[in-house]
Amino acid sequence: MARIVKLLSLLEGKEQHLLQKSASDVLLSGGVIAVPTDTIYGIAALSQDVEAINRIYNIKQRDLQKPIAISVGDIDDIYRWSKVTVNNDLLSELLPGPVTVVMERSEELNPRLNPDTNLIGVRIPDHKFIRSLAQQCRQPIALTSANISCDRSSLSVEEFKDLWPMLDLIIDGGILSSCGERSGSTVVDLSTSGFYRIIRQGSGYEETLKILHKHKLQEKL
Repeated sequence: MARIVKLLSLLEGKEQHLLQKSASDVLLSGGVIAVPTDTIYGIAALSQDVEAINRIYNIKQRDLQKPIAISVGDIDDIYRWSKVTVNNDLLSELLPGPVTVVMERSEELNPRLNPDTNLIGVRIPDHKFIRSLAQQCRQPIALTSANISCDRSSLSVEEFKDLWPMLDLIIDGGILSSCGERSGSTVVDLSTSGFYRIIRQGSGYEETLKILHKHKLQEKL
């Protein structure tokens, strides 16, 4: 028998807190879901749940050596889950936004999430649903793109329909880009005090550079 896919829409006028409750219940029970972000659709699970993280890798057919970022709800959460080397003003200008900041991980973060590195990428997407979802779960959400590894990123839920049977819940936020922009977030390493290193150019790249230079960070070559 084919698996019944549960799809909930943010576009149908339902109260968002009810959708967040449904999504958080799935995550807290060990599930894997698809969610909209400020850039592309993502696959998400709780970062502290080892089995759910393994499911993400299997769903995406992702190399186990490739790390997965976490998404949190507030700037304060970054201080809990990573070792911050920059001032709060800089973080507040970058986030929420289409930027992943990479820092040294804290001891509180699941040691089996990205076990081959002491660094962790942290996002606060400029999208109310996923930020509120992280706040409701009271822990980071592991977040990666909703596609098979190396395939193009998804701007609508229809574009990753082949993954639906492997997911426990899909949150439909509509088409995320009217111009077809499929870049993920810009990824910047801020793990060394006073320096930055661009790991990936993505959405918000030029604005990210302006903010880094405004705060006198030097590029690490």
